[in-house]
Amino acid sequence: MIKPSRRLAPLATSVFTELANMKEAYKQDGRELIDLSIGSPDLPPPDFVVQKMNAYVSNPNQYGYAITGLAAFHEAVAQFYQRRYQVNVKPHQVLSLMGSQDGLAHLALAYVDAGDLLLAPDPGYPIYAASAHIAGAELYTYPLNEENQFMFDVETLPDYVKQKAKLMIVNYPGNPTAAMADAAYFEKLVAFGIEHNILIVHDYAYSELLFDQREALSIFSVPRAFETAIEFNSLSKSFNIAGARIGYAIGAESILQPLAALKSHLDYGVFLPVQYGAIEALEHGDAFLETQRELYEKRRNTFVEALQLNGWTVSKPGGGMFIWAKIPDDGRDAMSFVKQAMEHAGVIVTPGHAFGNEGEGYVRMALVQPETELRKAANQLAQIL
Repeated sequence: MIKPSRRLAPLATSVFTELANMKEAYKQDGRELIDLSIGSPDLPPPDFVVQKMNAYVSNPNQYGYAITGLAAFHEAVAQFYQRRYQVNVKPHQVLSLMGSQDGLAHLALAYVDAGDLLLAPDPGYPIYAASAHIAGAELYTYPLNEENQFMFDVETLPDYVKQKAKLMIVNYPGNPTAAMADAAYFEKLVAFGIEHNILIVHDYAYSELLFDQREALSIFSVPRAFETAIEFNSLSKSFNIAGARIGYAIGAESILQPLAALKSHLDYGVFLPVQYGAIEALEHGDAFLETQRELYEKRRNTFVEALQLNGWTVSKPGGGMFIWAKIPDDGRDAMSFVKQAMEHAGVIVTPGHAFGNEGEGYVRMALVQPETELRKAANQLAQIL
């Protein structure tokens, strides 16, 4: 038997595989389930974006290699950042990607060598830690928990970590924790990156899902960030085109160049009709984004308030599309709670330890159902509280 690479060993997806198998078994039995486990938008893209893509899909001249991002796409991203986040971005500071996960998965390959450290949050989106294993780097996870309000203090890192670390991944609004960073926190991260020559990697995938009149805050909203940071964003959650796979990275041209060089050997760019649809979204989608933000805020309010009425103390997140909920302190671990939720409440949620050891004792629930279904889910979950 030809054995796979040893680097795949840490990438086992046992928790997610087990959850998928459980879901399939329940579906085979004909049971109705309310699925809050996956952060995939349940809403359609804007009509004007679909129409733009349709026009180009129908054109047989649009099926060649894109090679790189269209200049018009880079310009649209730059204008979007100026308009939405008041950040001055130049088109050459934009790198198009097949979704932000594509860039996050490959960034470590472009930057770290054996012996280098990659800092990733625990709990955190799985690709953060996986990227270190893929690249053969050493992984150092920093804890996000109630004690630090899910906002880790970088100054508490050991000196050897500060010396060996090359990349530090952060994510606000957070997945799964829904934590929110303010300007002071980003300023501290930027100063830390500059002092220790560490690339600060900000995953900003939920930039357009901010609640309670919060202002959107890119890491480039703070001074000197272009010296040490790269920011990943995507149209997947903002415009509900997750399957179309288009996103981008923002950063100084010198910081983007290693990733761009690696990408030139991996793919031939994003399908041109998708790029034209993305340009349309970025240029004309502000009203759509506001309407969608309001919809998600209503979903958050409805779901959290229903859970609270049923006796589950859950905080309202300030942004993102997830509820990070502490399991009632009755001795159950996360997977036991998940199984009971599926068996007795007909609701699928994700166990917190799927995102790291610090996630044990929590579950993540995605706001990817209409308000009526979310209220129903909360009422059904009351049976296992």
